[in-house]
Amino acid sequence: MIPRNRYLHLLQNALKRTPITVLLGPRQCGKTTLAHMLTNLQNITYLDLESHEDLSKLQNPTLYLESLRGLVVIDEIQQKPDLFPVLRVLADKKNKYTKFLILGSASPSLIKHASESLAGRIEFIELGGFDMEETGVENLEKLWLRGCFPRSFLAKNNKDSMDWRENFINTFLQRDIPQLGIFIPAPAMRRFWTMLAHYHGQIWNASELAQALGLSGKTVRNYLDILTQTYMVRQLQPWYENIHKRQVKSPKIYLRDSGIFHTLMSIPEKQILWSHPKIGASWEGFMLEQILKTFPSQNIYFWSSHSGAEIDLVIMSGGKRYGIEFKWNEAPTITRSMQISMHDLNLEKIWVIYPGKNIYPVHKKITVVSATKILQIIKDIY
Repeated sequence: MIPRNRYLHLLQNALKRTPITVLLGPRQCGKTTLAHMLTNLQNITYLDLESHEDLSKLQNPTLYLESLRGLVVIDEIQQKPDLFPVLRVLADKKNKYTKFLILGSASPSLIKHASESLAGRIEFIELGGFDMEETGVENLEKLWLRGCFPRSFLAKNNKDSMDWRENFINTFLQRDIPQLGIFIPAPAMRRFWTMLAHYHGQIWNASELAQALGLSGKTVRNYLDILTQTYMVRQLQPWYENIHKRQVKSPKIYLRDSGIFHTLMSIPEKQILWSHPKIGASWEGFMLEQILKTFPSQNIYFWSSHSGAEIDLVIMSGGKRYGIEFKWNEAPTITRSMQISMHDLNLEKIWVIYPGKNIYPVHKKITVVSATKILQIIKDIY
C-alpha cells in the first residue's frame, strides 16, 4: 500500500475543525482506503450506501445517526442526497461526541443540496489519484502511462492496467452515471468522451464538437459538464484583463487522468506513446494534474491571445504572477510566446517543465526545470 500522508493530514485536521467533512473524488481513487487509514480514531461506524444492509439502517436516518458516537463514515453519499438536511440538523445540535466523514464521487454541484444544506458546517477535501510525491519520481513514466488510479498504477503489467481502465470506463458509463439520475446512452457518452480526448489540451469549441458528433451545442455542453462534475474532465479557466489585445475567454479542456486518456486513444504501451502525435498533449495534461494536485491555491489559469501568444499556467500567489509551460522537448529554449506573456502579464518568473534531468536558465526570469523537480517550484512560489 502506498501511504497518502498529505491527504491523511488534511483529513485529520478537517475532522478537528468541522462537524462534517466531505471527501470527494472520482470512483476508485482511494477515498474508502484513506478513510480506513484513520486507525488512530476509536469508535468508527462505517456505512456504505451501495449496501442494502446499510441502507436499511437509514430508514429513519435522524434516529439512527443521532444514536451514534465517534466518527461516522458515510460512503457514496450521492446515492442518498436527502441525507444532507438530516446532517444539517445533527450538526446544529453541536454534538461534540460525533463527527461525520462523507465520501462521494461527484462534485457538490451535482450532489443536490450538499452546499446549500450544510453551508458553514462543512469542509470539502478533493482526493485525486496518486501523484509523483506518493509514487516516487523514479516511477514518473509508469505513472504517466498508466494514470493515477491506484489499481491501474499498481497492476502487475501494462495489459492488466489497460484492462482495468477499460472496465472502469464501461462501469462508469453504464452504472455510475445512471446512479446519479443522469440517463444518457452509454455509447453516446463514450463517443463524446473519445472525441474529447482528441481535443485534450485545446480550447473548448462546442460548435465544432457538436457538428462532428451530430449533436446540438447545448447537448455537448451538458455532456462536458457531467464529465467535469464527476472528475473525469478538467475545464481550466482563462485569465484575461484589459491589455488591449483580443484574448481567449473559453476554457481549455483536459482529461484529468492520463491513463484514461491513453485508453481512449488506444495507447497501451510506452513505445506507442513515444511515437504518437498526441504525446505533447498527453505530457501537458499529465504534468498539469501533477501541479494542481500539490498546489494549495485555486488561483490558477491559462492565458492565450488571439494573436497566438499563450502560457500554459498562470498562478497568482502573494500578489505576484508566475507562469508555467509544459514542453515535450529534450532541450526547450525561450520562445517569443514566453517573452510576450512575460511582458503582457507582468510575470515574476516562468518555469518550463520538460522530461529531461537538468535545470538551466534561458533568461533571467525563465528557467527550464526537470519534471522530477516540480515540488521545488511549489516551494519557490509559496
